[in-house]
Amino acid sequence: MATPSRRTPRPAAPSLKAASKAVGKAAATAVSRAVPRTARTARTREPALQALAEQEAANTPYASGVINNAVYENGVRIASPETLAGTFKILDRHPKAIAWIGLYRPTADELSALAAEFNLHELAIEDAVLAHQRPKIDRYGDTLFTVLKAAQYIDETETVEFGELHIFSGTNFVITVRHSESPDLSVVRKRMEETPGSMDEGTEAILYAILDAVVDGYKPVVDGVANDIDEIETQVFDGDAQVSRRIYELNREVIEFERAVTPLIQIIDTLSGGFADGYVGDTLQQYLRDVADHAVQTKERVEEFRLLLRDILAVNTSLVGQRQSEESRNLSEASNRQAIETRKISGWAAILFTPTLIAGIYGMNFKAMPELHWALGYPFAIGLMIVSSLVLYIIFKRRGWL
Repeated sequence: MATPSRRTPRPAAPSLKAASKAVGKAAATAVSRAVPRTARTARTREPALQALAEQEAANTPYASGVINNAVYENGVRIASPETLAGTFKILDRHPKAIAWIGLYRPTADELSALAAEFNLHELAIEDAVLAHQRPKIDRYGDTLFTVLKAAQYIDETETVEFGELHIFSGTNFVITVRHSESPDLSVVRKRMEETPGSMDEGTEAILYAILDAVVDGYKPVVDGVANDIDEIETQVFDGDAQVSRRIYELNREVIEFERAVTPLIQIIDTLSGGFADGYVGDTLQQYLRDVADHAVQTKERVEEFRLLLRDILAVNTSLVGQRQSEESRNLSEASNRQAIETRKISGWAAILFTPTLIAGIYGMNFKAMPELHWALGYPFAIGLMIVSSLVLYIIFKRRGWL
């Protein structure tokens, strides 16, 4: 037997209400297949057994995945139940109350109770458990399932970290499922609790506040990436050898950032057309337009970063090519200078070798050498040395060796 709906929606068109109820009932039936048998049959027990089961559930602390659990009425926290069963009982006693439940990396078993209680669709539950979803918004009857990507700039490592956030929102409940440390939703919760009238619009106001916090968190990331690009430009023109790797890594972060920001425009447009109950107030419309403006500005900056990095990479490639060409030219010039010096050395060695050869021949002092007893032998040998050296010098000089 399906659980009666706990929602008290605003007046809407009969056809929309009927369709929402039909889809919600079908979703509850589908999800109940994943719920343990004891949980599914608990609602058909006798009143005494049901009361005993509720008392036992109330004494059992909820799973470790639940990190915050509060019930609000008229914008004021009226309870902080220690168990999910306690939350459900308070919602039964206060039809106009809102439950805001925060989960951190829950398992399928931890979500089963919430799925059965609030008629959450099994496909949305599967996405919330497996994570690694793109930013999107899906409507399942009168429940919205929103996926957002939060971003955080880490100054120590000069990197951007992304966190995934899933939000189930209905008429009287908001369930947030985080798979990373960011965003810090406790800040959003505290700000709303301390601001009178911040929850007058119900769960729509909570969903807007979370969306606004995620978009506002993009500004420090934009500033950090802009500063990184300025540093990279300096490194490029300084000839840093590690800049190519940094450009590549930052470009990957910018692409991931673009994937997180771009779908927000469509998400905000969907919310502007109506929240879980098909209604959105004028005040929230204005706030959503403001968030949309910030998202568009962020998207434009991210596109600018991507183009800048592309141009910087092209400039760096050109500069690297110029430096390599210059190094090759310098190496070629050095090789040419070395060849010139080698030719000079070889030329002078040949010039000096000829007199040495002549002197060596006549220094053998063989008796059969007629020039040794010739009166003009000495002047002849000296003249031969000079003439041969002069001839070689002229030849090498004309060929550019000297």
